[in-house]
Amino acid sequence: MEIVRRAGTEQRPIVRLAGVDDREGADALRGMALTVAAVQAPALKQGEWWAHELEGCAVVDGEHLIGTVGRMIELPSCEALEVQREQGDVLLVPMVKGAIRRVAVDEGRIEVDMGFLGEGGKR
Repeated sequence: MEIVRRAGTEQRPIVRLAGVDDREGADALRGMALTVAAVQAPALKQGEWWAHELEGCAVVDGEHLIGTVGRMIELPSCEALEVQREQGDVLLVPMVKGAIRRVAVDEGRIEVDMGFLGEGGKR
């Protein structure tokens, strides 16, 4: 479907779709996923990734496995990786240079600095 009008905010966009002219038509679409084919997605800049590319990546500090990225979440100050630890708890890793040493999506690996996160001795 074609988007013919966009309003609202980045967090809460409002779109009008071609061929959907009334509330009944819009309600029929409620809950459906709005997706874009990867070939139509805008190109990302160096150091940017799509959230789905990071999901499932191993999170490591040196040779120590910390856990696996479950999802990316938006915090008031930045985006963060929600990392499922092997112990079952969750670690939030802010997407900032001090916390993230290297992202290698092609390797399925994200290197972090646990010392920066205040957990230098906890792995």
